[in-house]
Amino acid sequence: MIAPIDHRVTRIARGAFTGAAAGAKFPLLMAHDHPDHDHDHAHDHGQHPPSDMELRVKALETLLVEKGLVDPAALDAIVDHFEHKVGPRNGARVVARAWSDPDYRDRLLTDATSAIAELGYVGAQGAHMVAVENTPSVHNMVVCTLCSCYPWPVLGLPPVWYKSAPYRSRAVIDPRGVLGEFGVSLPEDVEIRVWDSTSEIRYLVIPERPAGTEALGEEALAALVTRDGMIGTARL
Repeated sequence: MIAPIDHRVTRIARGAFTGAAAGAKFPLLMAHDHPDHDHDHAHDHGQHPPSDMELRVKALETLLVEKGLVDPAALDAIVDHFEHKVGPRNGARVVARAWSDPDYRDRLLTDATSAIAELGYVGAQGAHMVAVENTPSVHNMVVCTLCSCYPWPVLGLPPVWYKSAPYRSRAVIDPRGVLGEFGVSLPEDVEIRVWDSTSEIRYLVIPERPAGTEALGEEALAALVTRDGMIGTARL
């Protein structure tokens, strides 16, 4: 009998494997990987059997632990690092600072790597950053057409749909249609710019600041920023 699934491991699995099995339509992908949904809470009730991927991951983890190749404490530390020390809230703080500090915004748009490092967010998956700014006439979105290059220090682990073949191909071919599947409807006169991340360069979208937030401080502004907004598949 296979031991009960450790959802700490399946959270890594969702970030470590491509989402091809999730289906070709983005509404389905988003239903299974959306930042506003508490997936682990739903699974923890035990109402649904573990997926084939979850069983494979658990079996692999069990085998590696039994052979002494993996330390469970080290695995816990890795999960904690990506769940609590890196993630979209880091990027949200970068965006909030850019919204509230014009000088920082200029530095971010000129040299994003250095500007992001000012806030302490550095790492191998974000060593060379470029920030692109949404405006009323321009909307930016990010994709990695070759694999899943993603700025981990400011956005954490990439969502499953970001790594899926449909998103990677269609974001370039039909960006307006893809945005529509994410619920983003843009006027025809808004230019859509698609940025292709690589192993050398990662991108961060600075969303438009919501109207009526002039009196908010950085912490309150950061709470408005979403992961999808910083990828460009959502508007705030």
